[in-house]
Amino acid sequence: MQQGIGGKTQAQALATLTDMTQGALAIEPGEFAARIALAQRFMRNNNIAAIYLNAGTNLSYFTGLDWYASERLVGAILPANGEVVFIAPTFEIASLQERQVIGGEIAGWQEHESPYVLVADVLQNMGVKSGDIVGVDESTAFFIVDGFNQVFHDISIVNASQVTAHCRMHKSPAELALIQRAMDMTLAVHKATASILYEGITTTDVEQFINDAHKKVGASGSYFCIVLFGKATSFPHGVKDPQVLKQGDLVLIDTGCKLHGYLSDITRTYSFGGATDKQRRLWQAEKEAQIAAFNAAKLNAPCGDVDAAARASLATAGLGPDYNLPGLPHRTGHGIGMDIHEWPYLVKDNPQPLSAGMCFSNEPMIVVPGEFGIRLEDHFYMTDNGPRWFTAPAHSIDNPFSVAAVDDQ
Repeated sequence: MQQGIGGKTQAQALATLTDMTQGALAIEPGEFAARIALAQRFMRNNNIAAIYLNAGTNLSYFTGLDWYASERLVGAILPANGEVVFIAPTFEIASLQERQVIGGEIAGWQEHESPYVLVADVLQNMGVKSGDIVGVDESTAFFIVDGFNQVFHDISIVNASQVTAHCRMHKSPAELALIQRAMDMTLAVHKATASILYEGITTTDVEQFINDAHKKVGASGSYFCIVLFGKATSFPHGVKDPQVLKQGDLVLIDTGCKLHGYLSDITRTYSFGGATDKQRRLWQAEKEAQIAAFNAAKLNAPCGDVDAAARASLATAGLGPDYNLPGLPHRTGHGIGMDIHEWPYLVKDNPQPLSAGMCFSNEPMIVVPGEFGIRLEDHFYMTDNGPRWFTAPAHSIDNPFSVAAVDDQ
């Protein structure tokens, strides 16, 4: 018997949701200062004179300044010693000042001037000299790096991810709290979404409901949303055309939202109208692989061990091996934080040791080509005592949210 799937109108389902953002605190200025100090210590220990942070996630992570990347260079230079200096078109300086969380000089360039020369001048004023090493934000577009190469005489450019990843992959208690709240919000949206399904509803209808539901729990809407029915569930990131729900379809929904810059990302797969024996068997194999991956997440063990545990579990169900189908066609999980996919990754042979503060998706998806796919995705984070779930794994293929037989909501 299915429970929690269908039976409510969209209005009834939305009425079960309330704003869940109250008490959720944005990152405070003191934490940005601590992030900068940590980065600078690492830079000094690794002989990196400065790093360039381009507009986007890294700029926001270290300085709190939210700005978009475009053809106009906007960013910041963080020296190994001293204060950060922001770089922006002169006509945007007032807008950046309004958004600054931590103080700092903003060096401006006019539209006809080269921002790369300005960056070189700022580095020189910071004491960066010939033979020094400067890291460049790994998300920086090539045309910017090319511009730096033309003006950074005898200065070596390296990938700054060795600094940014070193800092960002270990989440603070404040970051974990924001991710936890965002995950709670999206799980509530998932539960409400399952309750509105009926034969004939389209994936487009469901996507719109999920966006509205995320707004109801306090987000600005869905950060992303994948809704798949039937055969389309065998495509991990979806198909181009909408589908219409039919009796006997599997439903796969993967969605998330953003809260104060931090993301959620949860996937549920369940049956509509009853599952086949094969679907039930593989759904259980998926859940067991997810638990095996979680149990393999030991402090100081390599990230690759988690992926290996999931694949070993799937092999006992006759799936795989490796990336072979039917089976798991991709890595077991990814890091999450301010980006939906970030370091570290639960992928084969990744030697990165697991340590406290790391956050991961756990989603060893099963794909049966031409038939269906099953993905159960929850996230966990590492503590000093091992892994801890942000959200509990799904209950069953017929009752994914462990809804009581009589639901009085």
